[in-house]
Amino acid sequence: MKKNIYKLLAMLLVLVVVFTACGPKEAEQNQEPATQVGENQTEENVEDQPEEAPEEEPSFEGRTLNVVATSESYVPLFDKFTEATGAKVEFLSMSSGEVLARTEAEGKSMADLWFGGGLDAFMAARDKGLLEAHTSEMTEVVPTEYKDADGYFIAKGLTVVGFIVNDELMAEQNLPMPKTWEDLTDPVYEHNVIMSNPAISGTNYAALKGLLDLYGEEKGWEIFEGINKNIDFYSKRGKDPQEKTAQGEFAIGIIPADKKAFDVAEDNGLTVIYPEDGIPWVPEGVAIFKGSDNTDVAKAFIDFMLTEEAQKMIGEIDGKDSAQLIVPGVEGFNLGLPADKLVEEDLSTFGSDRERIIERFNEIAADKAADQ
Repeated sequence: MKKNIYKLLAMLLVLVVVFTACGPKEAEQNQEPATQVGENQTEENVEDQPEEAPEEEPSFEGRTLNVVATSESYVPLFDKFTEATGAKVEFLSMSSGEVLARTEAEGKSMADLWFGGGLDAFMAARDKGLLEAHTSEMTEVVPTEYKDADGYFIAKGLTVVGFIVNDELMAEQNLPMPKTWEDLTDPVYEHNVIMSNPAISGTNYAALKGLLDLYGEEKGWEIFEGINKNIDFYSKRGKDPQEKTAQGEFAIGIIPADKKAFDVAEDNGLTVIYPEDGIPWVPEGVAIFKGSDNTDVAKAFIDFMLTEEAQKMIGEIDGKDSAQLIVPGVEGFNLGLPADKLVEEDLSTFGSDRERIIERFNEIAADKAADQ
């Protein structure tokens, strides 16, 4: 009996020794690696944690954005917005003056979005309480000079003013090439300068306002009076200075310096000049109508408009190289615009001073500003 007990104790002793020597190591070898978890997480909820979803474009399927635009040429841009958000875009082409008058007369928004047009009309609409403010991370990148301080309108691009010169006519008359606004006051250019009526043309009102901001009221009007002496009449159509200069009727036209002007110059032996003393400019406004049915869609469109892809499209449609000024870093057309020559304009008075400026212009131009 005792022998059996001794044998049993001996076997137990062997087992204890074996377990002590080998057991823990084998347990370590067979154990699964531990998962590192956060302070407030367990292994179970780490496995179930979803990946962070990428930010998506807003979806407006079944919605329609109604737009008042200055041209049908923006259809590709609107189509791209539809592709990105699902919102259908319907638009009506109308001038800025008509938009303002109709909105006031009807006492309600005629659309959701106002796309392009004269800045003075946007300012008047803002002051009359017809616009909805919008600010976002996208609008924040736009420099302050190209948007309303309170977000009531923002620029989609800039119209800049320059000269177009008929090289052949200049050579025939032995005329020097003008480089500045002051140069245009030289009597040698008498009968050879054409400009659209600033009371009708937004671009040429911008030219006149820019000249006054550049030189100050006294000298600015003095320079304009000198230019006026070399102008036979102020055309009613904004495109007349470019067309009539290309046709050889005038040696110098005051024009919007865009890709169309450079193309016409290349095809007709003309030269486009950015005035070295200062380049007048005006933002082309975009705004949301107050009380519209699709304010959220209109706000999404403005943010979309400020993306790199949309700015490139706008630059191509408008034929301008100012996209990189509206959204820094965006590349568009390169028409050689010297941005450092843009006039430091006071846009706060662009609309409020218009009546006074046009009144003074009419006194100087007299019968030259009659309908042509």
